[in-house]
Amino acid sequence: MCGTDDGRHHERGAGDDADGEQASFSALLEDSVEDLYENAPCGYLSTMPDGRIAKVNRTLLDWLGYRRDDLVGHMRFSDLLTVGGKLYHETHFAPLLSMQGEVSGIALELKAADGSRLPVLVTSAVKTGGDGRPLLIRTTVVDARDRRAYETELLRARQEADRERDRLRTLATTLQRTLLPPALDDVPGLEVAAHYHVASADEVGGDFYDLFPLTHGSWGLFLGDVCGKGAAAAAITSLARYTLRAAAVYDPRPAVVLGNLNTVLNHEYNGDDPRFCTVIFGLLAPAGDEGDFHLTLASGGHPPAVLLRADGTADYLPTPGGQLIGVLPDAQIATTTIRLTAGDTLLLYTDGLTEAHTAQAGVRYGDEALLDFTRSLAPTTASGLIQALSNLLDSLGAGVDDDTALLAINVPRPSGQEQR
Repeated sequence: MCGTDDGRHHERGAGDDADGEQASFSALLEDSVEDLYENAPCGYLSTMPDGRIAKVNRTLLDWLGYRRDDLVGHMRFSDLLTVGGKLYHETHFAPLLSMQGEVSGIALELKAADGSRLPVLVTSAVKTGGDGRPLLIRTTVVDARDRRAYETELLRARQEADRERDRLRTLATTLQRTLLPPALDDVPGLEVAAHYHVASADEVGGDFYDLFPLTHGSWGLFLGDVCGKGAAAAAITSLARYTLRAAAVYDPRPAVVLGNLNTVLNHEYNGDDPRFCTVIFGLLAPAGDEGDFHLTLASGGHPPAVLLRADGTADYLPTPGGQLIGVLPDAQIATTTIRLTAGDTLLLYTDGLTEAHTAQAGVRYGDEALLDFTRSLAPTTASGLIQALSNLLDSLGAGVDDDTALLAINVPRPSGQEQR
């Protein structure tokens, strides 16, 4: 009997302990759920369908600095919004919530009790009854101060990058302008025109040209293209331009002028970072009393000039034997001499034009296309030719990925004779 009674007493004690543990666990769970709601890392509030706040957690109260009695039953959710937020709530947020039953991730600002603003991300969902009518609106509020600070810093960095890019563009444009003549000199008896097409506003190109007076009524002209872009190309461009001008003063023969430039570049840039360029140099002088001009051209690896004759023909001028300037100590440079008569126009250009991409994938504009284009214009004036080529470059748009320099000279027809 005693043993049996003791066993029963023991069984009842074990059951009571289990029931007690279960009750304690349930109480702890209920306490944990309530604690999680009140002290969650985000704000919670529930509102009636008309917007009146029915419940709010401690996290949101702490963020805004309100007491629970200040909000529950006295204020609507929209009362916590700024003027702009309230307008957005009435015109967008509330109608979308009514139609969809849920709206998520909306950026708003809440007004704190002290008048400060709290940037938040709001998600709301409608709880409905069995008949489908709305009972409550449950809203989750996420503190977006860190995100706002990040976005502000990102915007500041982007604005600074934009300002830096604008400064670099201004610097590039200013530097490019210093590498070109501000205006071409007038040559008595000739019409002269030039154009510089910039492929990118962010980089300084290496194309250059000039036309300048020499002694005894002669004129020097050149057009060239330095390899590469940026500050390094600008340095070579400046060196090449002033070397050509200085060399032409001492000995204007085109082959000698290019030989001097070749010596300078090869001497200065023959190490680990060799630099070179293509150049075409011309010596221009009147030819007798007929208004014609003699032109002697020398090319250092440069694309050949195009001669548009008064009779409507156009062809490339052969400049054989020209090697890149600056590569070899003694570049082989040959010259050719022509006579320009009334109605003739000479075109010098850099390969940004002929190397441009066309609308057809993988196809360059090319030498033949340029020749066909100039033939369609011949005979023409220097200004007419440059304007037509400028329009052509514009029509190729982003296909022109390298700067292009153009220089044209024309012997005008006698007064009264038409010319395009």
